Amino acid sequence: MATSTDIDDSLYSRQRYVLGDSAMQKLGKSSVLVYGMGGLGVEIAKNIALAGVELLAIQDGQTATITDLGTQFFLSETDVKNCRNRAEACAERLSELNPYVRLKTLPTVLEETSDLSYLRNFQCVILTETPLKVLIKVNQFCRSQNPPIKFVCGDVYGVFCSAFCDFGDTFEILDTDGEEPKEAFIADISKDNPGIVTCLENTRHSFEDGNIVSFREVVGMEALNGKQCRIKVISVSKFSICDTTVPEFGTYLHGGIASQVKVPASVSFKSLEEQIWAPKFSLAEDTWKIDAPKSIHLGYLALKHFQERFGRFPHSRCPKDADELLAIAAEVNKSMKDPMVNVKTQAGSLLEQLSFSSQGCLAPLCASLGGILAQEGLKALTGKFTPIQQWVHLDAVEVAEKGDRGDFQPRGDRYDHLRVCIGDELCRKLMSLKLFMVGCGAIGCEMLKNYALLGVSTNSDGLVTITDNDLIEKSNLNRQFLFRQHHIQNPKSTTAKKSILEINPSIHIEAQQYKVCPQTESTVYTDGFFERQDICVNALDNLEARRYMDSRCVTNQRPLLESGTMGPKGHVQVIVPHITESFNDQSDPVDHDVPYCTLKSFPATLEHCIQWARDKFESSFSLKPNLVNQFWAQHQNPGEVVQKLQQGMSVDGAIQVSKVTYHRPTTWEHCVQLARLKFEKYFNHKARQLLYSFPLDTKLNDGSLFWQSPKRPPTPVVYDLSNEMHVAFITSTARLYADIGGVSYTPQDTSADVVNAIVSVMTIPEFRPANKNIITDESVKKPEETAVEGGKDELMDSANRLTALMSGKLEQLKQMKMKPAVFEKDDDSNGHIDFITAASNLRAKMYSIDQGERLKVKKIAGRIIPAIATTTATVAGLVTIELIKVIKQCPLEEFKSTFFNLALPIMVLSEPAPAKVLEPRKGLKYTLWDKWVVKGNPEFTLKQFLSYFKEHHGFPAKSVVMGVKMIYIPQMPSHSKRLGQTMVKLLKPSPDQKYADLVVLFESDKQEDEEDDVSGPIVRYYFNS
Repeated sequence: MATSTDIDDSLYSRQRYVLGDSAMQKLGKSSVLVYGMGGLGVEIAKNIALAGVELLAIQDGQTATITDLGTQFFLSETDVKNCRNRAEACAERLSELNPYVRLKTLPTVLEETSDLSYLRNFQCVILTETPLKVLIKVNQFCRSQNPPIKFVCGDVYGVFCSAFCDFGDTFEILDTDGEEPKEAFIADISKDNPGIVTCLENTRHSFEDGNIVSFREVVGMEALNGKQCRIKVISVSKFSICDTTVPEFGTYLHGGIASQVKVPASVSFKSLEEQIWAPKFSLAEDTWKIDAPKSIHLGYLALKHFQERFGRFPHSRCPKDADELLAIAAEVNKSMKDPMVNVKTQAGSLLEQLSFSSQGCLAPLCASLGGILAQEGLKALTGKFTPIQQWVHLDAVEVAEKGDRGDFQPRGDRYDHLRVCIGDELCRKLMSLKLFMVGCGAIGCEMLKNYALLGVSTNSDGLVTITDNDLIEKSNLNRQFLFRQHHIQNPKSTTAKKSILEINPSIHIEAQQYKVCPQTESTVYTDGFFERQDICVNALDNLEARRYMDSRCVTNQRPLLESGTMGPKGHVQVIVPHITESFNDQSDPVDHDVPYCTLKSFPATLEHCIQWARDKFESSFSLKPNLVNQFWAQHQNPGEVVQKLQQGMSVDGAIQVSKVTYHRPTTWEHCVQLARLKFEKYFNHKARQLLYSFPLDTKLNDGSLFWQSPKRPPTPVVYDLSNEMHVAFITSTARLYADIGGVSYTPQDTSADVVNAIVSVMTIPEFRPANKNIITDESVKKPEETAVEGGKDELMDSANRLTALMSGKLEQLKQMKMKPAVFEKDDDSNGHIDFITAASNLRAKMYSIDQGERLKVKKIAGRIIPAIATTTATVAGLVTIELIKVIKQCPLEEFKSTFFNLALPIMVLSEPAPAKVLEPRKGLKYTLWDKWVVKGNPEFTLKQFLSYFKEHHGFPAKSVVMGVKMIYIPQMPSHSKRLGQTMVKLLKPSPDQKYADLVVLFESDKQEDEEDDVSGPIVRYYFNS
C-alpha cells in the first residue's frame, strides 16, 4: 500500500468497507511469509497480495512439475519444461496483482536444521506442505518472539484439508464481528432493578446478551445519558440494564437512543505441540458429520507420521497402505489426552478414503482453504475479526468415486492430482461438460480459475459459455484477480477468457457480452440454448438476475449453482431438478420502505439524510434535465409551444420545462448563486417552515409532544463562509449545475476563495412562512411525478419565459438541451459523492443527527456491497465442489448448501431442502420441476386439449392461460366459441416456435373452494408432434 495514511480508494474501496481504515493501514505496514507454492500456498499468497500488505515473501524449494498445473494456477508448462523453482516461477504473476505490495522470493527448503532467524522479519508466518516436526519447531520459534510471530499452517490431502492457528498466549481482537454498531430508539425505561428498556413501537433492537450499550438523548432519566450498561435480552423489543430505582435516575419521560458499544476481546492460544494431543476445533459445523473433525484430526496426524516413517504418502487406492494408516491412527488415538473416536467403527471409512486420495489434491479445496487461511493471516495482522481457535478440518468425500483402482492411478499429466481424488471417468465427464456461467466479476473469475484447473470443457465436445456486459473498473482489481491495470475499460468476459487460457490453454470457452434477461430470451438465451447446457452457474450480484436465471433453469430443467458474498459472509445453494427446491422457493426478508414523510421532513438517522440527498441529486440533476430533453425532442418548434400557451392551451410538461430552462445558469457565477439559494432553501428555510408549522411546544391529541423521538426538531443552519462543509455544498452543487447546463469552469473557479467572493455579495431572500400542508402520516406514499396543469396565468408566464429564452441567450433549440447527470459513485472527479456527502451531512446537522464520513456516505448512497478476495475464493471453491457432485449425480443427502461468516468464524453446511410436493387436489401431485407435455398437430383443437387431461389424468381442465393472455375462461361468454378453434389459431406461434408453455386450471375437489380453481404443473404444448 502507498503509505499508512494514503489508502487508494479507487482500488481498495470495497475492501475498506470490510476491514476499515485502521486495519487497512496496519496491513500496509505488515510483512507476511507464505511457505509452499503448491495449490494451497499460491491461493493464500494471491489473496494476501490482493489485500495489500507491505511485504509478501514466498518460499519454496521444490521444482515445478506437470502435476502442479492441476492446482497451481500461476505455473505454466514452460515453467515445468525449464525445471523452474516454484516460488521463482510464480513470483512475477503474483507481483502483478497489486502494485503496492513488495514481493520477495526465497527458493529454499524449510527443514528441521534451518536457521529460523529470518522469520523475525515477519509478523505472520503461514506454512503449507511442511512435515510435522518442522511445523512444531517453527511454531515454538514464533511463540518465543516478543511480540510473538503469528503462526498459521494448513494442507490439502486429496479430498481432505486441515489447518491450525496460533496467535500467542494473549491476542487482542479489536472488532470481533465487523458489524456496524446497532442502535435502537427507546419508547420506555422502567424504574426497576434491573430497569427494562422497551424499544419504540415494539421494533426489534438486534442486541445480544452481554452487549454493552450506551444511551443518549433520554429525557427524564437523564442520568443514563453517556452511561454504559451490559444488557440482558428479554425479547426482540425489550432488554434489561442496570438498577434504575436509585435516586440519581429520574422518571423516564420520552426520547432516547441505545447504541451498541464495541469493546475489544482477548483470546488465548495454545502451542501446536499442545494442541496436537488436545485439539480445539472451530469454524465448520456439518449437521451430517458431527464427528468428522475428530476423525480427520487423527487422520491428519497419522498421515504426518506415515510420511515420516515411509518418506511418502500412501499410494492411491492401496489397501495395504490404508491398513497401515489406520494402524498408525489407532496408535495416535491412544496418545491423545482424550481418545477421539473408535478408529475402526467410527473413523474407518473416512481414514481409508484419506489414505486412498492423499497423493492427490482437490483444487476447489485449495481455493476454499486458501481463502480461509488468508483471512486468518489478515486477522493476525490487524486484530479485525475473531480468529479460528485453533483447528479446522474439512472434507469433500462425496466427490470421491468407488471405481476400479486403475481408474485412480496417475498418468503423468496435469490432472493426476484430480484423478487420484475422483477417478478418470469423472475427470472425462468434466472435460466434456457444457457449462453456462452468468457473470465474470469476483466470483466468476475464481470459478473460471477452478474450471481451468479441473480441466472442465477441455474435450472437443465440451464448452464453457460465459457472459457479462460490464467493463473492468479499477475497483474490480482488488478481487477479480484475472484482470490487471491495463485491462481497465475492457470487457470482463473477453478479458477473463484470455486470462483463463493462460492457466489452461486447452479449455474451450466462448465469451459473450449479452444480458440474460427477457429481452434476450427469444434471440440468444433461448430454451434451446439452456437445453444444450449440462449445468448453469450464477456469478451475479443482484437479486433480480438471480431470480430470472432460476426461473429459466426451472423451465428447462437445468441444474443451477447459486452463490454470493457480502463482506466476510458467503453462501452456496445447489439447485438440482426434481431433487432440491429452487432459488425462488426461498423468500428473503422484506425491505420496509422508509415513510415518505420521514425522508421529506422528519429524518431520524443518517441513512434517511443520505437517501434524501440521493433523491435531490436524481431530481435536480437527472430527472429534470431528462424532462427538458424529452420535451424538446417531442416539440421541435419552440415557437409553436409558445403560441399554444398564449392561446391558453395546456402543453404537457411546458410549465416545469420553462422554469428549469429559464433558471438554467449560463455562467459559473450563476451556478454558484443558484447553489447558494438551494443551501438557504434546504437547510434554513425548510427548518424555519417546520418550526412555524409545528412549534416546539406542539402537542398531539393525546397530550404528548409532537417533537419527540423519533421526530427531531430541526435547527436552521446559517451559512458560514469559513465552514468547509458549507462551502463544499456550494461548490459541488454549482459544479453539477454547470455540468448539466454545459457551463465551463476551471479548477480555480471551484476554489473556496472564488466561491466565497461570489456568495458574499449576494442578497439572500428572507424567510417567509407559508401555510403549507406538511405530511405527517407515515402511511402516505410519495406522490407520482406528474406534469403540472397550470391555470391561464401560469400558462402565460411559461409562454413569457420561453419567449425570453428564444429572443435572448438561448435562441437555438439545441442550446435548450441539457446533459443529465448519471450517478457514478466510483468516479471521484465528477463531484457526485461530494454533493451527497455535503448535502446529507448538512441535513444531519440540521436535525442534530451524527454526521457521516465520506466513505460511509458513499457506501450507503451507492448501495455498495462490501467485498474481499478471501470470501470470494472460499465461496468459489465450495461451489465447484458442488459442481462435481452434480456431474457425479449424487443423491440429495450428499449435496451441501452452505452459509459461512469468516469474521466469527463459522461455516454451516446442511442438506438442501428437497423439492416441495404440491397437492392442490386429490390425484394431482407435482413439484415445480414437473412439466406435462401435450403433443398436438395443426388441427388439434382447444376442446381436444381440454379433454386430454380427463383422459390421461382423470380430471377435466377448466381454464387455459398463456403468460398474461387468457386463452380460455369458461365464465367469459365469447370464449365458448373457441372450443372448436385450433390451438395454433388461439396461441398464434411464430413461424419457428415449436411449443408454448401454458398454465392450466382444474376444478377443486374441496367444497370450501367451490369458487376457486387449482393449477397444475406447467403444460408444454407442442404444435406439431
